[in-house]
Amino acid sequence: MGAQEMHPDPEQDRAGNSAAPVGIVVGVDGSDHGQCALVWAAREAERRRRPLHIVTAYSVPIFAASGLDGGYATVDDSVIREGAEAIVKQALDKVSGYNIEVDGSVENGDASGVLLEMSETADLLVFGTRGRGGFVGRLLGSVSSALPAHAKCPTVTVPLVCSDRLGETTEDKRIRAEQAKPGHKQVENVVVVGVDGSEQARIAVLEAADQAERLGATLRVICAVPQFSGSLAWVPAPMDRKALFDDIRVQLNAGMAWLKSHYPNLSVESELLDGSAVDVLVEASRHVELVVVGTRGRGGFTGMLLGSTSGGVLHHAKSPVLVVPDRDDPRLADRAQFGPIPGAA
Repeated sequence: MGAQEMHPDPEQDRAGNSAAPVGIVVGVDGSDHGQCALVWAAREAERRRRPLHIVTAYSVPIFAASGLDGGYATVDDSVIREGAEAIVKQALDKVSGYNIEVDGSVENGDASGVLLEMSETADLLVFGTRGRGGFVGRLLGSVSSALPAHAKCPTVTVPLVCSDRLGETTEDKRIRAEQAKPGHKQVENVVVVGVDGSEQARIAVLEAADQAERLGATLRVICAVPQFSGSLAWVPAPMDRKALFDDIRVQLNAGMAWLKSHYPNLSVESELLDGSAVDVLVEASRHVELVVVGTRGRGGFTGMLLGSTSGGVLHHAKSPVLVVPDRDDPRLADRAQFGPIPGAA
C-alpha cells in the first residue's frame, strides 16, 4: 500500500516551491467516467512504478447581478472548494489499496488549462471521456477533446464502457475467457496502434510497444487504406488499389523489421486493412486492451493519423485510447536501414 498525501491549497503549495506533478496525473470530478479513469491510472502507475497525482479543478462563476446597481456578483468559493476537496479525498481512498505513491490536489482554474500545464512535467495524463459538468470539472467533454491535441506528454482517454475490465488481473482474464459463451469474442490482451507511414506514427508505434511490454500484451500494428476521394476518384480502382496495397505492404514490412530490432522479445503482428482509419480502429477497440494513435499524420491515402482520425477514435472507441504527441526519439534514426520510408526522397 502506497503513501497518500493531500494538497488542498495549491497556492500554498506553490509558495512553498513544491515540485510540479510527475508520473501519472489523473483528472477526477466525482463522475463515473472520472472513477474509471482513476482506476486505470492507478493500475498504470503500479505497472510503471511511478507516482500517481490526482487532481480536480474548479472555477468560481461570475453572474450578472440584477437590480438597480447592475454590475456582477461572484459566488463564494468556499463551498465549491470543499466539494472539490471531498472529491479528491474520495479518490485517494479508492486507490489506497494499490502499491503506489499517490497524492492529490485541488486547483482553481479551467480543467483543460490546469491539466495542460501539468503535462509539461507529467509522464502521462489520464481522464474520462465525459464529466459531470458544473463548477467542478468539465473533465471531460471539452477536456477530452482539447487535451490530446495540445498536451506535452501522452494522454489516455478512458471510456465508461470498459469499466468491467479495468480491475482485472491476468488470472481474472484467463478465468473470464474460460467461462465465455461459445462464439462470444473476448477482450484480447492486445495493444493496437494505427499507422500511416508518417514519422508521427512511428513515434506512436514506439510508445505502443512500450505499453505492450508493460501489459505483457501482443502489439498489433494496423494500417487502414481508405477509398480514393476527390480529384483521385477517377483513377481505375482495381489496378491502382492493388498497386497501392502492394507498396504499403512493403513499407509496413520494413517498419515491422525496424520495430522488432528494438523490441526483439515483443510479440508483434501487423494488419493492412481496407477502410477508413477511424472505422478500423474503433472496431478494433471493441476487443483489445488499448488503442494508440499519434496526434498528427501525413494525410492522403493512408492516414490523417491524427487530426480527424484521433478525434474520431477518441469519441467512439470502446477501449482506452493513448494519444502520443510529436517528440524526438533517437530510435527513429535507423529506420531507413530496414527498407523504404513513405514520402522519403
